[in-house]
Amino acid sequence: MKYLMLLTLFFPITLSFGLNYLSEQNDTGNPFFTEWKTPFATPPFNDIKVEHFLPAYEEGMKQHKAEIDAIINNTEKPTFINTIEALEKSGELLTKIDYVFSSLIDANTNDEMQKIATTTAPMLSKHNDDINLNPKLFAKVKELYDHRDNLKLTVEQNTVLENYYKGFVRGGANLTDEQKEIFRKINEELSVITVKFGENLLKETNAIGLVVDNKNDLAGLPEDVINSAAEMAKSKKQESKWVFTLQKPSFIPFLQYSERRELREKVFKAYINRGNNDNDNNNKKILSKIAALRVQRANLLGYKTYADFVLERNMAKKPENVYKFINDLWKPAIKSANTEVNDMQNIINKEGVSFKLEAWDWLCYAEKVKKEKYALDEEMLRPYFKMENVRQGAFDVASKLYGIKFIERNDIQVYHPDVKVYEVKEADGKHIGIFYSDYYPRDSKRSGAWSGNFRNQSNMEDKYIAPLVFNVGNFSKPTADKPSLMSVDEVSTLYHELGHGLHSLLSNTVYLSSQSVPRDFVELPSQIMENWALEPEVLNMYAKHYKTSEPMPQELIDKIRNSQLFNQGFATIEYLAASVLDMDWHTLTDTTEKDVPSFEKNSLSNIGLISQIESRYQSTNFAHIFSGGYPAGYYSYIWAEVLDADAFEAFKEKGLFDQATAASFRKNVLERGGSEDVMVLYKKFRGAEPKVDALLKRKGLN
Repeated sequence: MKYLMLLTLFFPITLSFGLNYLSEQNDTGNPFFTEWKTPFATPPFNDIKVEHFLPAYEEGMKQHKAEIDAIINNTEKPTFINTIEALEKSGELLTKIDYVFSSLIDANTNDEMQKIATTTAPMLSKHNDDINLNPKLFAKVKELYDHRDNLKLTVEQNTVLENYYKGFVRGGANLTDEQKEIFRKINEELSVITVKFGENLLKETNAIGLVVDNKNDLAGLPEDVINSAAEMAKSKKQESKWVFTLQKPSFIPFLQYSERRELREKVFKAYINRGNNDNDNNNKKILSKIAALRVQRANLLGYKTYADFVLERNMAKKPENVYKFINDLWKPAIKSANTEVNDMQNIINKEGVSFKLEAWDWLCYAEKVKKEKYALDEEMLRPYFKMENVRQGAFDVASKLYGIKFIERNDIQVYHPDVKVYEVKEADGKHIGIFYSDYYPRDSKRSGAWSGNFRNQSNMEDKYIAPLVFNVGNFSKPTADKPSLMSVDEVSTLYHELGHGLHSLLSNTVYLSSQSVPRDFVELPSQIMENWALEPEVLNMYAKHYKTSEPMPQELIDKIRNSQLFNQGFATIEYLAASVLDMDWHTLTDTTEKDVPSFEKNSLSNIGLISQIESRYQSTNFAHIFSGGYPAGYYSYIWAEVLDADAFEAFKEKGLFDQATAASFRKNVLERGGSEDVMVLYKKFRGAEPKVDALLKRKGLN
């Protein structure tokens, strides 16, 4: 949740929901100023209006400032309770507001919401800096940190104290007064332009990529794809036409099946040029400024580059470790990708045409190779991946692993009709939390898939606060005559995001801030969940034909298994290329604003990216790093793949649903967050540090 990050990047504003703050505000009609009487104190979305957010933010910051002032002005000797626990309890109202707003701004936004985001971003930046740069508050935290060995703290408390201290230092607490003013200005500007980057990208992604008015130009497309395009055209008031948008469920099938090469090129280029068009949504100057400001901020704090600043708190520690890791994977992956190119070029030549394979041809000819080698294509599988069945299958996997239950609730308010709500319970009926799923694309939602919270778990003073967790996706929508039928990639994504959701739902820490984990560890719970999605035993649980309810035939399951190494060179290279692009932007050492096209060209040519593959993201649409939480961190997905491949081996060795293994993973990984060094936690589960061997084997790159 990018807006919350403005608050939590350096200083963790936390959530206790004691609801003691509301007395004089109750007569305003603002739901943020009243106790939520909804089931499990879930957000009353029916009552929350756009006009409620700005006054709620203002009051939330006012109250939080008063709480911080009370900590600063406490004349008693600093203790863990009167300083650190007091900080953990502070900001209750502000956090409540920001969790809702920052979630909706991504999942169900509008122009009014975007204006509020632009207004509140610098306000939150200033508020955050007022806390991080307060010398009296830092002095109290530093005194505790300097004497931490004598405080008799638990392991979790010691971790919380260390995180607060380092958060203040990284938030500028040790800067001079003159440096602090510069630091504030940088943070304020970044808070505004990162929001603008995301706004521009949303508009570009919602644009129409292709309008087809000649039915002959639909050649090769499956009937379902054509029908979806016709429905999209109606919604866009393009009667008797077919519209393909730049949302993946729309344009990816076009690239896979269209026989019109010139149209594939048009759609592909429209997608990769998002944010790079000659209009008001151009992101080139914005992202170059973001990169330059990040260098300046890192330099102020004593770091050579922004990547050095970020990675210090990650498992990777240093930029050179990330580059080495990427390079070690790049070598076998590019070899595999070149083999894939040859396979596709051979088919092109067999067809009697004379063009060289290009990036916009890849998905089309990859499908043809898959048919030739494995007698398999995406459209054979979709009928068995009805979204509701896939979701239930993922729930069933979680149930078999951890003994939990997902029970649909129709009495809990939602922010959009597409959203479904489930109560999550232990096997004995004990309440765990609430889970929201929101899976279909719309103009009010940004692209991609993600997991987040409306409320986090905590348990201070034995006062347990249950989490409210959501998963958001942009999967294939139902049509007039068919339900949502998912691609294999979408199935994996649903499992991935539920893995994140389980990490939040099953959290069992005392302190909210304990749940924060290094960026290159956070993807372990999500990525390990993907492993179950296509296991034969699991496919037999949920892969049912949407018309007949017949299970997927063993022949198809075998084809899926046989094709699992297919196209891994491409998948790895397009991802690693984006990871390098991210690292190159964040290992800059000077504040000169770069020319984006030339910078990007040099970055990708230096690593030897072949012309037939484009980076998964281009700079102008790389939301992960310019408006999200992954700057100098996009590598973390494949870093965590090393962890998840190694961890899943434990299940393969002992059984997919071995209860002892699942219980250990839950206890040592899912429940503990970052309450202890994450490698220590991993070794408690696995018995040793992870090895890359399992990942290379899984990708066929060994």
